[in-house]
Amino acid sequence: MTEDELTQAALDYHAKPKPGKLAIAVTKPFTTYSELSLAYSPGVAAPVRAIAANPDDAFRYTSKGNLVAVITDGTAVLGLGNTGALAGKPVMEGKAVLFKKFADVDVFDIEVDAENPQDFIDTVTRIAPTFGGINLEDIAAPHCFEIERALVERLDIPVFHDDQHGTAIIVAAGLLNALELQDKRIESARIVCLGAGAAGIASMNLLLALGARRENLLLVDRRGVIHRERENLDPTKAAFAIETPCRTLADALAESDVFIGVSGPNLVTAEMLKTMAPRPVVFALSNPDPEIRPEVALRVRSDLIMATGRSDYPNQVNNVLGFPYLFRGALDVRAKRINREMHIAAVQALRALAHEPVPSEVLNAYGKSDLAFGPGYIIPTPLDPRLIDYVPPAVAKAAVDSGVARAAYPAHYPQPPVDIHTPA
Repeated sequence: MTEDELTQAALDYHAKPKPGKLAIAVTKPFTTYSELSLAYSPGVAAPVRAIAANPDDAFRYTSKGNLVAVITDGTAVLGLGNTGALAGKPVMEGKAVLFKKFADVDVFDIEVDAENPQDFIDTVTRIAPTFGGINLEDIAAPHCFEIERALVERLDIPVFHDDQHGTAIIVAAGLLNALELQDKRIESARIVCLGAGAAGIASMNLLLALGARRENLLLVDRRGVIHRERENLDPTKAAFAIETPCRTLADALAESDVFIGVSGPNLVTAEMLKTMAPRPVVFALSNPDPEIRPEVALRVRSDLIMATGRSDYPNQVNNVLGFPYLFRGALDVRAKRINREMHIAAVQALRALAHEPVPSEVLNAYGKSDLAFGPGYIIPTPLDPRLIDYVPPAVAKAAVDSGVARAAYPAHYPQPPVDIHTPA
């Protein structure tokens, strides 16, 4: 399919037979006068009074407990940049479809035309009572950090910026498995991250929580390595400034064990790759064009393990492995927030699932005759039906154990199939 054909097919998909990708469904019988009286006046007064007396009853009598807002200001849409809020709506609708399809979480997509971060924060704060959780999406750095931090402090429901933490969780799960296969440990691995925006900063912070050492992390932006002698660094970058003689990406990659790219296409050369340590791990996640293409990388380094953000190469780092299931677990225990313990639980669940035999239905979905834990399979595939049995239970247990859950671990849940407290 040519690019023009793909564009037209995508436009037709979104336009026909009914514009958009979402609709609202009625969940209760509504065919008799009696049911009308229960659904609206006068019967609706009963749950209104109950919720006024006890706000937690909103989880019992309304859709709040299974409703997430996917919210953007349109300042960092996919690879398209600042398109404005309205143009971000197709992406938000797509996110909503993934929530519903993979974890049966209902979503309202909300596009906020905000002049500044404070306007955005105030708007989301005012509409938050409607929802059981807030998923922030496609908000440019550094404002995304300020916005998430403020909303987490203000609200008593989970607030999750998927471009930060969703990416970080999948990166961490895949990286831990890749390091295991390469006979390396995160505590001693030298890690280079190219890209100091939302995904890069969040990934590095999560890897620190999993055991990476700050002195082994080199963060690189468009001006080069973040180091102690650089001036005018914003606080999120300054936290990763270390004493190092490295100044360029090429300097940083020499003898490194891991490269994580969340930046732009074709920024890593074959010559740079040759200088990495034996048995390297390369996550080139720029989409659609990675920092270095797998065919180029594997031609010069047969000893590497590689992941990309694309579905047409092995080891796709895809956020859909995380956010639907993370919210499912959080909503089912009425969590007040999504904390670091829940992030780590999701990492460990995804990591464990990749070690399990792959069922035939997954093989058939991907046209594979065999798929097993190894260099070409370090993270589960998005169409693996076992994700719902692995990730939400681990996340729910972490929420309960860390004290952010309002409700007990659900009786219908299995026990988490992975010890979420196992060290990386």
